[in-house]
Amino acid sequence: MKGFSYINLILLHILIGVSVYLFKPISKAYFLAILILSIVSIINSVPKKRHIYVLSACAYIIGSEVFFRMTGGNFLYEASKYFVILFLIIGMLLGDGIGKKSYPYIVYLMLLFPGIVVASFSLDYNTNIRTAIAFNLSGPVCLGIAALYCYKRKITLKDLQNVLMFALLPIISITTYLFLYTPSIKDVLSGTGSNFATSGGFGPNQVATVLGLGAFLLAGRLFLQSKTLFVKIINISILIFIAYRAIVTFSRGGVFVAVLILLVFIIAYYFKAPTKSKIKVLGSIIILSIGITITWVVSSRNTGGLIDKRYNNQDAIGRTKDDISTGRTGLLANELNEFFENPFIGVGVGKLKELRFEKEGVKAASHNEMSRIIAEHGLFGVAAFFILLLTPLFLRYQNKKNIYFYSFYLFWFLTINHSSMRIAAPAFIYGLCLLNIQYDKPIIHRKQIIKQG
Repeated sequence: MKGFSYINLILLHILIGVSVYLFKPISKAYFLAILILSIVSIINSVPKKRHIYVLSACAYIIGSEVFFRMTGGNFLYEASKYFVILFLIIGMLLGDGIGKKSYPYIVYLMLLFPGIVVASFSLDYNTNIRTAIAFNLSGPVCLGIAALYCYKRKITLKDLQNVLMFALLPIISITTYLFLYTPSIKDVLSGTGSNFATSGGFGPNQVATVLGLGAFLLAGRLFLQSKTLFVKIINISILIFIAYRAIVTFSRGGVFVAVLILLVFIIAYYFKAPTKSKIKVLGSIIILSIGITITWVVSSRNTGGLIDKRYNNQDAIGRTKDDISTGRTGLLANELNEFFENPFIGVGVGKLKELRFEKEGVKAASHNEMSRIIAEHGLFGVAAFFILLLTPLFLRYQNKKNIYFYSFYLFWFLTINHSSMRIAAPAFIYGLCLLNIQYDKPIIHRKQIIKQG
Protein backbone atom coordinates (compact mmCIF):
# COMPACT_ATOMS: atom_id res chain seq x y z
CA MET A 1 0.00 0.00 0.00
CA LYS A 2 2.88 2.37 0.80
CA GLY A 3 4.45 1.66 -2.58
CA PHE A 4 1.09 2.36 -4.23
CA SER A 5 0.84 5.69 -2.37
CA TYR A 6 4.33 6.61 -3.59
CA ILE A 7 3.32 5.89 -7.19
CA ASN A 8 0.16 7.98 -6.76
CA LEU A 9 2.22 10.89 -5.48
CA ILE A 10 4.51 10.63 -8.51
CA LEU A 11 1.52 10.65 -10.86
CA LEU A 12 0.03 13.63 -9.02
CA HIS A 13 3.21 15.66 -9.47
CA ILE A 14 3.47 14.74 -13.12
CA LEU A 15 -0.08 16.07 -13.45
CA ILE A 16 0.91 19.26 -11.61
CA GLY A 17 3.76 19.81 -14.09
CA VAL A 18 1.40 19.32 -17.04
CA SER A 19 -1.28 21.60 -15.53
CA VAL A 20 1.11 24.46 -14.84
CA TYR A 21 2.52 24.21 -18.36
CA LEU A 22 -0.98 24.40 -19.87
CA PHE A 23 -2.15 27.24 -17.59
CA LYS A 24 0.57 29.12 -15.73
CA PRO A 25 -1.70 30.93 -13.20
CA ILE A 26 -2.19 27.51 -11.57
CA SER A 27 1.36 27.95 -10.26
CA LYS A 28 0.29 30.78 -7.94
CA ALA A 29 -2.65 28.77 -6.63
CA TYR A 30 -0.30 25.82 -6.14
CA PHE A 31 2.12 28.01 -4.18
CA LEU A 32 -0.63 29.34 -1.89
CA ALA A 33 -2.04 25.84 -1.37
CA ILE A 34 1.36 24.50 -0.32
CA LEU A 35 1.88 27.42 2.07
CA ILE A 36 -1.53 27.01 3.74
CA LEU A 37 -1.37 23.21 3.94
CA SER A 38 2.15 23.34 5.40
CA ILE A 39 1.25 25.78 8.16
CA VAL A 40 -1.98 23.93 9.04
CA SER A 41 -0.23 20.54 9.13
CA ILE A 42 2.56 21.86 11.36
CA ILE A 43 0.15 23.51 13.80
CA ASN A 44 -2.15 20.46 13.98
CA SER A 45 0.66 17.91 14.25
CA VAL A 46 1.24 15.74 17.31
CA PRO A 47 4.11 17.23 19.37
CA LYS A 48 6.24 14.07 19.12
CA LYS A 49 5.95 14.12 15.32
CA ARG A 50 5.96 17.87 14.75
CA HIS A 51 9.61 17.98 13.65
CA ILE A 52 8.77 15.58 10.81
CA TYR A 53 6.01 17.89 9.55
CA VAL A 54 8.26 20.94 9.87
CA LEU A 55 11.12 19.32 7.97
CA SER A 56 8.76 17.87 5.34
CA ALA A 57 7.22 21.29 4.70
CA CYS A 58 10.68 22.83 4.34
CA ALA A 59 11.80 20.00 2.06
CA TYR A 60 8.82 20.50 -0.23
CA ILE A 61 9.53 24.21 -0.47
CA ILE A 62 13.19 23.75 -1.38
CA GLY A 63 12.24 21.14 -3.97
CA SER A 64 9.67 23.42 -5.58
CA GLU A 65 11.51 26.77 -5.28
CA VAL A 66 12.97 26.74 -8.80
CA PHE A 67 9.62 25.58 -10.22
CA PHE A 68 7.83 28.55 -8.67
CA ARG A 69 10.49 30.97 -9.89
CA MET A 70 10.40 29.43 -13.36
CA THR A 71 6.61 29.67 -13.65
CA GLY A 72 5.97 32.88 -11.69
CA GLY A 73 4.23 31.08 -8.84
CA ASN A 74 6.04 32.80 -5.98
CA PHE A 75 4.95 36.33 -5.11
CA LEU A 76 8.45 37.31 -3.98
CA TYR A 77 11.69 36.08 -5.55
CA GLU A 78 13.13 35.00 -2.19
CA ALA A 79 9.78 33.75 -0.85
CA SER A 80 10.92 30.14 -0.52
CA LYS A 81 13.77 31.05 1.83
CA TYR A 82 11.41 33.19 3.92
CA PHE A 83 8.89 30.36 4.23
CA VAL A 84 11.53 27.81 5.18
CA ILE A 85 12.55 30.19 7.96
CA LEU A 86 8.88 30.69 8.90
CA PHE A 87 8.14 26.95 9.14
CA LEU A 88 11.23 26.35 11.28
CA ILE A 89 10.38 29.23 13.63
CA ILE A 90 6.78 28.02 13.97
CA GLY A 91 8.15 24.62 14.96
CA MET A 92 10.46 26.22 17.52
CA LEU A 93 7.69 28.36 19.04
CA LEU A 94 5.24 25.45 19.25
CA GLY A 95 7.60 23.59 21.54
CA ASP A 96 10.36 22.03 19.46
CA GLY A 97 12.81 24.73 20.50
CA ILE A 98 16.34 24.73 19.10
CA GLY A 99 18.78 21.85 18.96
CA LYS A 100 20.72 21.03 22.13
CA LYS A 101 24.07 22.83 22.38
CA SER A 102 23.51 24.60 19.05
CA TYR A 103 25.15 27.79 20.35
CA PRO A 104 27.79 27.84 17.53
CA TYR A 105 24.98 28.77 15.15
CA ILE A 106 23.70 31.49 17.47
CA VAL A 107 27.21 32.95 17.31
CA TYR A 108 27.19 32.50 13.51
CA LEU A 109 23.96 34.52 13.16
CA MET A 110 25.32 37.24 15.44
CA LEU A 111 28.47 37.50 13.31
CA LEU A 112 26.30 38.49 10.33
CA PHE A 113 24.97 41.60 12.07
CA PRO A 114 28.05 43.90 11.75
CA GLY A 115 27.90 43.51 7.96
CA ILE A 116 24.37 44.94 8.03
CA VAL A 117 25.58 47.99 9.97
CA VAL A 118 28.44 48.54 7.52
CA ALA A 119 26.03 48.21 4.57
CA SER A 120 23.74 50.90 5.97
CA PHE A 121 26.63 53.35 5.56
CA SER A 122 28.44 51.96 2.50
CA LEU A 123 25.65 51.21 0.01
CA ASP A 124 24.90 53.86 -2.60
CA TYR A 125 22.17 56.39 -1.96
CA ASN A 126 20.08 55.06 -4.86
CA THR A 127 20.26 51.46 -3.64
CA ASN A 128 17.28 50.02 -1.79
CA ILE A 129 19.18 49.05 1.37
CA ARG A 130 16.45 46.79 2.75
CA THR A 131 16.17 44.84 -0.50
CA ALA A 132 19.94 44.54 -0.93
CA ILE A 133 20.43 43.23 2.61
CA ALA A 134 17.44 40.86 2.43
CA PHE A 135 18.58 39.44 -0.92
CA ASN A 136 22.13 38.76 0.25
CA LEU A 137 21.34 37.55 3.78
CA SER A 138 18.21 35.48 3.21
CA GLY A 139 20.32 32.43 2.34
CA PRO A 140 22.81 32.67 5.24
CA VAL A 141 20.01 33.37 7.74
CA CYS A 142 17.96 30.48 6.36
CA LEU A 143 20.98 28.23 6.90
CA GLY A 144 21.48 29.50 10.46
CA ILE A 145 17.84 28.88 11.42
CA ALA A 146 17.88 25.42 9.80
CA ALA A 147 21.05 24.56 11.71
CA LEU A 148 19.57 25.75 15.01
CA TYR A 149 16.48 23.62 14.48
CA CYS A 150 18.22 20.47 13.23
CA TYR A 151 21.31 20.35 15.43
CA LYS A 152 21.37 16.94 17.18
CA ARG A 153 17.60 16.58 16.72
CA LYS A 154 16.61 12.91 16.74
CA ILE A 155 14.81 11.46 13.74
CA THR A 156 14.48 7.92 12.45
CA LEU A 157 16.02 6.99 9.11
CA LYS A 158 12.55 6.08 7.85
CA ASP A 159 11.19 9.54 8.73
CA LEU A 160 14.21 11.23 7.15
CA GLN A 161 13.59 9.29 3.94
CA ASN A 162 9.99 10.54 3.95
CA VAL A 163 11.26 14.09 4.40
CA LEU A 164 13.56 13.64 1.41
CA MET A 165 10.64 12.28 -0.62
CA PHE A 166 8.87 15.62 -0.13
CA ALA A 167 11.90 17.38 -1.64
CA LEU A 168 11.88 14.96 -4.57
CA LEU A 169 8.21 15.15 -5.58
CA PRO A 170 8.14 18.78 -6.87
CA ILE A 171 11.38 18.09 -8.76
CA ILE A 172 9.36 15.52 -10.72
CA SER A 173 6.94 18.36 -11.57
CA ILE A 174 9.87 20.50 -12.75
CA THR A 175 11.13 17.69 -14.98
CA THR A 176 7.67 17.17 -16.50
CA TYR A 177 7.36 20.90 -17.18
CA LEU A 178 10.80 20.98 -18.85
CA PHE A 179 9.94 18.13 -21.25
CA LEU A 180 6.81 20.02 -22.30
CA TYR A 181 8.61 23.38 -22.52
CA THR A 182 11.36 22.09 -24.86
CA PRO A 183 10.47 18.60 -26.14
CA SER A 184 13.13 18.84 -28.85
CA ILE A 185 16.57 19.77 -27.54
CA LYS A 186 18.22 19.97 -30.99
CA ASP A 187 15.93 22.81 -32.06
CA VAL A 188 17.18 25.22 -29.36
CA LEU A 189 20.93 24.51 -29.34
CA SER A 190 23.34 27.09 -30.71
CA GLY A 191 26.56 26.37 -28.79
CA THR A 192 28.00 24.80 -25.66
CA GLY A 193 27.07 27.53 -23.21
CA SER A 194 24.44 27.17 -20.47
CA ASN A 195 21.06 27.05 -22.19
CA PHE A 196 18.00 28.93 -20.90
CA ALA A 197 15.69 27.32 -23.45
CA THR A 198 16.41 23.82 -22.14
CA SER A 199 16.02 25.14 -18.59
CA GLY A 200 12.41 26.27 -18.89
CA GLY A 201 13.44 29.84 -19.71
CA PHE A 202 15.05 30.17 -16.29
CA GLY A 203 18.60 30.15 -14.89
CA PRO A 204 20.36 26.93 -16.00
CA ASN A 205 22.60 26.97 -12.92
CA GLN A 206 19.68 26.85 -10.48
CA VAL A 207 17.75 24.33 -12.58
CA ALA A 208 20.73 21.97 -12.89
CA THR A 209 21.41 22.25 -9.16
CA VAL A 210 17.92 21.23 -8.07
CA LEU A 211 17.65 18.52 -10.76
CA GLY A 212 21.01 17.13 -9.65
CA LEU A 213 19.68 17.02 -6.10
CA GLY A 214 16.59 15.19 -7.35
CA ALA A 215 18.69 12.59 -9.17
CA PHE A 216 20.70 12.01 -5.99
CA LEU A 217 17.56 11.60 -3.87
CA LEU A 218 16.20 9.04 -6.32
CA ALA A 219 19.48 7.14 -6.22
CA GLY A 220 19.18 7.10 -2.44
CA ARG A 221 15.70 5.62 -2.74
CA LEU A 222 17.04 3.04 -5.19
CA PHE A 223 19.48 1.78 -2.54
CA LEU A 224 17.43 2.19 0.62
CA GLN A 225 13.74 1.96 -0.27
CA SER A 226 13.24 0.07 -3.54
CA LYS A 227 12.16 -3.26 -2.09
CA THR A 228 10.55 -4.63 -5.26
CA LEU A 229 11.69 -4.81 -8.88
CA PHE A 230 8.71 -2.68 -9.92
CA VAL A 231 9.70 0.17 -7.59
CA LYS A 232 13.34 -0.14 -8.71
CA ILE A 233 12.26 0.24 -12.34
CA ILE A 234 10.09 3.26 -11.50
CA ASN A 235 12.89 4.97 -9.56
CA ILE A 236 15.64 4.34 -12.11
CA SER A 237 13.35 5.47 -14.94
CA ILE A 238 12.51 8.78 -13.24
CA LEU A 239 16.18 9.21 -12.32
CA ILE A 240 17.13 8.89 -16.00
CA PHE A 241 14.57 11.53 -17.01
CA ILE A 242 15.70 13.97 -14.28
CA ALA A 243 19.41 13.41 -14.95
CA TYR A 244 18.87 13.90 -18.69
CA ARG A 245 17.18 17.28 -18.17
CA ALA A 246 19.95 18.30 -15.76
CA ILE A 247 22.64 17.44 -18.31
CA VAL A 248 21.00 19.26 -21.23
CA THR A 249 20.83 22.54 -19.29
CA PHE A 250 24.55 22.64 -20.22
CA SER A 251 25.22 23.93 -16.69
CA ARG A 252 27.87 21.62 -15.28
CA GLY A 253 28.00 22.61 -11.61
CA GLY A 254 24.82 20.90 -10.47
CA VAL A 255 25.65 17.74 -12.43
CA PHE A 256 29.20 17.48 -11.07
CA VAL A 257 27.94 17.96 -7.52
CA ALA A 258 25.26 15.27 -7.97
CA VAL A 259 27.84 12.76 -9.25
CA LEU A 260 30.28 13.46 -6.41
CA ILE A 261 27.76 13.26 -3.57
CA LEU A 262 26.29 10.09 -5.10
CA LEU A 263 29.72 8.44 -5.19
CA VAL A 264 30.30 9.41 -1.56
CA PHE A 265 26.89 8.02 -0.57
CA ILE A 266 27.50 4.71 -2.37
CA ILE A 267 30.89 4.25 -0.69
CA ALA A 268 29.46 5.07 2.75
CA TYR A 269 26.47 2.80 2.25
CA TYR A 270 28.49 -0.12 0.88
CA PHE A 271 30.90 -0.21 3.81
CA LYS A 272 28.10 0.25 6.33
CA ALA A 273 25.93 -2.52 4.85
CA PRO A 274 26.09 -5.99 6.44
CA THR A 275 28.14 -8.57 4.52
CA LYS A 276 25.01 -10.44 3.42
CA SER A 277 23.53 -7.24 1.94
CA LYS A 278 26.58 -6.20 -0.09
CA ILE A 279 25.49 -8.34 -3.05
CA LYS A 280 22.18 -6.42 -3.20
CA VAL A 281 24.12 -3.16 -2.98
CA LEU A 282 26.29 -4.23 -5.91
CA GLY A 283 23.13 -5.10 -7.84
CA SER A 284 21.78 -1.58 -7.27
CA ILE A 285 25.12 -0.11 -8.33
CA ILE A 286 24.96 -2.06 -11.60
CA ILE A 287 21.37 -0.88 -12.26
CA LEU A 288 22.38 2.71 -11.50
CA SER A 289 25.47 2.49 -13.73
CA ILE A 290 23.38 1.22 -16.64
CA GLY A 291 20.89 4.05 -16.10
CA ILE A 292 23.63 6.71 -16.03
CA THR A 293 25.24 5.26 -19.19
CA ILE A 294 21.90 5.32 -21.03
CA THR A 295 21.34 8.91 -19.90
CA TRP A 296 24.68 10.12 -21.21
CA VAL A 297 24.37 8.31 -24.54
CA VAL A 298 20.90 9.80 -25.14
CA SER A 299 22.13 13.26 -24.07
CA SER A 300 25.08 13.08 -26.45
CA ARG A 301 22.92 11.92 -29.33
CA ASN A 302 20.16 14.50 -28.79
CA THR A 303 22.66 17.37 -28.55
CA GLY A 304 24.63 16.27 -31.61
CA GLY A 305 27.73 15.74 -29.47
CA LEU A 306 27.68 19.31 -28.10
CA ILE A 307 27.27 18.08 -24.53
CA ASP A 308 30.50 16.05 -24.89
CA LYS A 309 32.29 19.22 -25.98
CA ARG A 310 30.76 21.14 -23.09
CA TYR A 311 32.17 18.71 -20.54
CA ASN A 312 35.51 18.72 -22.36
CA ASN A 313 35.52 22.54 -21.98
CA GLN A 314 35.25 23.12 -25.73
CA ASP A 315 33.16 25.45 -27.84
CA ALA A 316 30.82 24.29 -30.62
CA ILE A 317 33.64 23.82 -33.17
CA GLY A 318 35.91 21.97 -30.74
CA ARG A 319 38.26 24.73 -29.55
CA THR A 320 39.31 24.47 -25.90
CA LYS A 321 38.09 27.41 -23.81
CA ASP A 322 40.60 29.41 -21.77
CA ASP A 323 38.52 29.54 -18.58
CA ILE A 324 36.84 26.33 -17.47
CA SER A 325 35.07 28.23 -14.66
CA THR A 326 33.16 30.50 -17.13
CA GLY A 327 34.28 33.67 -15.34
CA ARG A 328 33.87 32.44 -11.77
CA THR A 329 37.62 32.50 -11.09
CA GLY A 330 37.74 36.21 -11.86
CA LEU A 331 34.81 36.92 -9.58
CA LEU A 332 36.45 34.91 -6.80
CA ALA A 333 39.74 36.81 -7.19
CA ASN A 334 37.93 40.17 -7.08
CA GLU A 335 36.05 39.25 -3.93
CA LEU A 336 39.16 38.03 -2.15
CA ASN A 337 40.91 41.25 -3.17
CA GLU A 338 38.08 43.26 -1.56
CA PHE A 339 38.63 41.28 1.64
CA PHE A 340 42.36 42.07 1.68
CA GLU A 341 41.55 45.76 1.21
CA ASN A 342 38.86 45.72 3.93
CA PRO A 343 39.91 42.85 6.23
CA PHE A 344 38.33 43.88 9.52
CA ILE A 345 34.70 44.79 8.85
CA GLY A 346 34.40 44.03 5.13
CA VAL A 347 32.65 46.14 2.50
CA GLY A 348 29.13 45.55 3.84
CA VAL A 349 26.26 43.31 2.82
CA GLY A 350 25.35 43.74 -0.87
CA LYS A 351 28.23 46.14 -1.61
CA LEU A 352 30.21 43.72 -3.80
CA LYS A 353 27.81 44.06 -6.68
CA GLU A 354 28.10 47.86 -6.61
CA LEU A 355 31.91 47.75 -6.45
CA ARG A 356 32.06 45.36 -9.40
CA PHE A 357 29.87 47.69 -11.45
CA GLU A 358 32.00 50.71 -10.52
CA LYS A 359 35.27 49.00 -11.48
CA GLU A 360 34.21 46.83 -14.41
CA GLY A 361 30.85 48.18 -15.54
CA VAL A 362 29.32 44.74 -15.01
CA LYS A 363 26.49 43.91 -12.61
CA ALA A 364 27.54 40.34 -11.84
CA ALA A 365 26.37 38.61 -8.68
CA SER A 366 28.74 36.43 -6.69
CA HIS A 367 28.88 32.71 -7.49
CA ASN A 368 30.89 31.83 -4.39
CA GLU A 369 29.33 32.18 -0.95
CA MET A 370 32.66 31.61 0.79
CA SER A 371 34.42 34.57 -0.84
CA ARG A 372 31.26 36.69 -0.65
CA ILE A 373 30.78 36.31 3.09
CA ILE A 374 34.47 37.00 3.70
CA ALA A 375 34.55 40.09 1.48
CA GLU A 376 31.29 41.57 2.78
CA HIS A 377 31.78 40.73 6.48
CA GLY A 378 35.57 40.81 6.88
CA LEU A 379 36.98 38.88 9.84
CA PHE A 380 33.45 38.42 11.16
CA GLY A 381 32.73 36.57 7.92
CA VAL A 382 35.87 34.45 8.27
CA ALA A 383 34.74 33.38 11.76
CA ALA A 384 31.19 32.73 10.55
CA PHE A 385 32.37 30.57 7.65
CA PHE A 386 34.67 28.49 9.85
CA ILE A 387 31.76 27.82 12.20
CA LEU A 388 29.78 26.48 9.24
CA LEU A 389 32.72 24.48 7.93
CA LEU A 390 33.92 22.86 11.16
CA THR A 391 30.88 22.40 13.42
CA PRO A 392 29.34 19.55 11.37
CA LEU A 393 32.72 17.77 11.29
CA PHE A 394 33.01 17.90 15.09
CA LEU A 395 29.45 16.60 15.33
CA ARG A 396 30.28 13.78 12.92
CA TYR A 397 33.26 12.81 15.06
CA GLN A 398 30.89 12.37 18.03
CA ASN A 399 28.04 10.69 16.15
CA LYS A 400 28.53 8.71 12.94
CA LYS A 401 24.96 7.46 12.48
CA ASN A 402 23.86 9.78 9.65
CA ILE A 403 24.53 7.80 6.47
CA TYR A 404 23.72 10.89 4.39
CA PHE A 405 26.12 13.13 6.33
CA TYR A 406 29.00 13.49 3.87
CA SER A 407 26.69 13.74 0.87
CA PHE A 408 24.63 16.50 2.50
CA TYR A 409 27.74 18.30 3.75
CA LEU A 410 29.40 18.18 0.33
CA PHE A 411 26.19 19.26 -1.41
CA TRP A 412 26.19 22.41 0.72
CA PHE A 413 29.91 23.13 0.33
CA LEU A 414 30.18 22.44 -3.39
CA THR A 415 26.91 24.18 -4.28
CA ILE A 416 27.78 27.42 -2.49
CA ASN A 417 31.08 27.43 -4.37
CA HIS A 418 29.51 27.36 -7.84
CA SER A 419 26.06 28.86 -7.25
CA SER A 420 26.41 30.80 -4.00
CA MET A 421 23.09 30.62 -2.07
CA ARG A 422 20.73 31.61 -4.86
CA ILE A 423 18.32 28.87 -3.79
CA ALA A 424 17.33 27.58 -0.35
CA ALA A 425 18.39 23.97 -1.01
CA PRO A 426 22.02 24.17 0.23
CA ALA A 427 20.92 25.98 3.41
CA PHE A 428 18.29 23.38 4.31
CA ILE A 429 20.38 20.37 3.24
CA TYR A 430 23.18 21.68 5.47
CA GLY A 431 20.74 21.54 8.37
CA LEU A 432 19.88 17.92 7.58
CA CYS A 433 23.50 16.82 7.96
CA LEU A 434 23.27 17.88 11.63
CA LEU A 435 20.43 15.48 12.47
CA ASN A 436 20.85 12.61 14.89
CA ILE A 437 19.64 9.59 12.90
CA GLN A 438 18.00 6.78 14.85
CA TYR A 439 17.81 3.26 13.42
CA ASP A 440 15.06 0.78 14.20
CA LYS A 441 16.21 -1.64 16.85
CA PRO A 442 15.51 -5.33 16.35
CA ILE A 443 12.76 -6.69 18.55
CA ILE A 444 14.11 -9.01 21.21
CA HIS A 445 11.67 -11.62 22.45
CA ARG A 446 12.31 -12.52 26.06
CA LYS A 447 10.87 -15.54 27.82
CA GLN A 448 8.94 -14.78 30.96
CA ILE A 449 10.41 -16.22 34.09
CA ILE A 450 7.65 -17.68 36.23
CA LYS A 451 8.53 -18.04 39.85
CA GLN A 452 7.56 -21.30 41.40
CA GLY A 453 5.65 -20.60 44.40
